[in-house]
Amino acid sequence: MAVPFRIGVMQLTMEPLDEMLESARVMDEAGMDTIWLAEAYHWWRKHGMEARSSTVVSALMARETERLTIGWGIISPFTRHPVQVAMDARVVQEAAGSGRFLLGFGTSKIFLNNARMSTSKTLGPMRDAVAIVRGVLGGEAFEYEGDTWSASIPPLQEEAHSPREVPPVYVAATAPKMQALAGEIGDGCLTPSITTPDFVRYTIGNTGSEIDIGCTVVASIDEDRDRGRDGAREIAGMYLANKVQNIQGSADTLLDLAHLEQDEIRPVAEAMEQGGRLAAKAKVTDAILDKCKPIAGTPSDCIEAIEEYRDAGCTHVMLELWGDKRHDQIRLFGEKVLPHFRD
Repeated sequence: MAVPFRIGVMQLTMEPLDEMLESARVMDEAGMDTIWLAEAYHWWRKHGMEARSSTVVSALMARETERLTIGWGIISPFTRHPVQVAMDARVVQEAAGSGRFLLGFGTSKIFLNNARMSTSKTLGPMRDAVAIVRGVLGGEAFEYEGDTWSASIPPLQEEAHSPREVPPVYVAATAPKMQALAGEIGDGCLTPSITTPDFVRYTIGNTGSEIDIGCTVVASIDEDRDRGRDGAREIAGMYLANKVQNIQGSADTLLDLAHLEQDEIRPVAEAMEQGGRLAAKAKVTDAILDKCKPIAGTPSDCIEAIEEYRDAGCTHVMLELWGDKRHDQIRLFGEKVLPHFRD
């Protein structure tokens, strides 16, 4: 069965709760397919923002929306035992209703750094986490002995008031071995910010299976091209700084395929450290922004960029929207871009 093409938004959880909930309501009304919650960690405190739990926010969003599918994009299994993850997932399923929840796991090196939980083992823990969360949510008696996590869970009785679905499970992956694992055990693979069409093709080559390929892409839209690109410049600066400061090494291929070099983007990271995201934005030149392959500019620019990602094999665009008047941006995507990709 062919994977349907979907367009959603990646929402960072370091913004005020009311603002995030209002954004979700606007996405629901605008016809977006999905909202993915990127769980923020405390690195953002250095830049005037605070981390919030994706699992809690997602349940609240589910109550505030009617049709929007809500995904964790991502939570780390190192933050919660997979049995607890399954418990949190049940709450979101109850709040959202059938078929409106997607569970995304990722290692999250930024969290490991903040919590001083450095580990060289990521593939084994990810395999354990996916197996356990599916086993618990499946409702049968479940026994599992893993290298990192284990579980012993009795069966869910017939009279228990509970959803019975096992949601699609996604694995976030940048490195080839984790992408291969996503292809083996996941319903989808989620790529990181600064994904480009070349990285989409690289990912598909590593997953080796027909799963949903969800791609996080820097995005911004306006009827005026310069203003449309301006918002993308800011979010690109934030994430380029993150690549330099927090996840060197694992992001090398991502940057290489974007033809971005550490020396080229280091001034962006230094500006972010010294002056915050607006200072970093000022260091994102047109050349750097173009290499990031944003979905940005006018509606026609965004349509053209989305088509390029779809042609590369992306099946699930996750717009990393930023800039002024984001609710207006969401509505403009709904009015001028989404209809182009609907059957």
